[in-house]
Amino acid sequence: MDKIKAVIFDMDGVLIDAKDWHYDALNRALSMFGYHISRYDHLITYDGLPTMSKLEMLTMEHGLPRSLHRFLNTLKQIYTMEIVHARCKPVFQHEYALSNLKAAGYQLAVASNSVRNSVEVMMEKSNLAQYLDLLLSNQDVVKGKPDPEIYLKTMDRLGRKPQECLVVEDNEHGIRSATAAGAHVLVVKTVHDVTLANVTRAIRKAEGETA
Repeated sequence: MDKIKAVIFDMDGVLIDAKDWHYDALNRALSMFGYHISRYDHLITYDGLPTMSKLEMLTMEHGLPRSLHRFLNTLKQIYTMEIVHARCKPVFQHEYALSNLKAAGYQLAVASNSVRNSVEVMMEKSNLAQYLDLLLSNQDVVKGKPDPEIYLKTMDRLGRKPQECLVVEDNEHGIRSATAAGAHVLVVKTVHDVTLANVTRAIRKAEGETA
């Protein structure tokens, strides 16, 4: 029987309530050129994808010039960080969950489709970085989620088999990525569902399934 040895968290929508931050930052950048993503499309189609993937979809579907991708990506990251510095703060239930999981001997990691700087700053400002053994961003892989590469690489660096890992995810692209990597998956709807009780319950369930 394989025991769960590591818990790997997505970031946006799981540890950080940042979905609206990304939505606002990207639309602020796009508005300079007359483009806009609706909130419905953001949640249903674009949720969890890297910014460059979102821009490529806008090019394919709405004719956004590819020559603007790099500039828009840079501008979006600047706007995102402005919001992060203003709004990103520690959340007690997340600190409580990660500190207790760490104390119980679990390896903890974050695997995010965001750029590395965003992940590092958000983890520091939320006071969660101190509990993490590993942090991977979309800049650490060739293919972002829904490709399984980021979770396979995270598990490899932790020295763990997929069946020894529980992934906490909130959106379709991330769930597909974690499932394809062979990990157990706890699906949450919002950051408020990420509690020590819910993670512990998912660990016990996963260990029961592998018994």
